[in-house]
Amino acid sequence: MTPSGSMSWSTARDPLGRLPWRRVRVRGPSMVPTLHDADIVLVRRSHRPRPGEIALVRWPARPGQLSIKRVDRADGAGWHVLGDNPFGSTDSRELGPAEVLGVIRWRLWPRPGRLPGRPAEFPAEFPADQPPDDSPRSLS
Repeated sequence: MTPSGSMSWSTARDPLGRLPWRRVRVRGPSMVPTLHDADIVLVRRSHRPRPGEIALVRWPARPGQLSIKRVDRADGAGWHVLGDNPFGSTDSRELGPAEVLGVIRWRLWPRPGRLPGRPAEFPAEFPADQPPDDSPRSLS
C-alpha cells in the first residue's frame, strides 16, 4: 500500500486492515526533510494523534487517496494537518480537515529509527502576506 496509490473496494473503508500495525511506503516530497520518497514507515492504527505527530490521513474530498502529514490541531470532526515541506505539500490549507487513520512514529527503511518532531526550519505556515525569509540562519 502506498499513501497516494489506489485502493481496492475491500480496503476503501478500512485501508489499514485489522492489524494494529501496518507498513506504508512514502510517496512524494511533502514531508521532506523528515521523510523522503520511498521511505518505509510503520503506522499504528486506533491511536488518537497529538499535535506534532506524523499521521496517515484520508481526505473527504479525495477518499481514494491516503497521505502522510503532520498533525497540527483538531479541526471540527477532523484534523488540520500539514506537510513538513510547505512548498511541496497539498494539505489542510487546500483540502480542509482530514481523517486520521493512524499515527507514524518509526521509519523502517532506510535509516530505521524513531521519527523526530517538527523540524524548526520548516514552520507550519507562513503569513499569507509575507514570503519565507531566505536569509541565512544562525546556528547558535
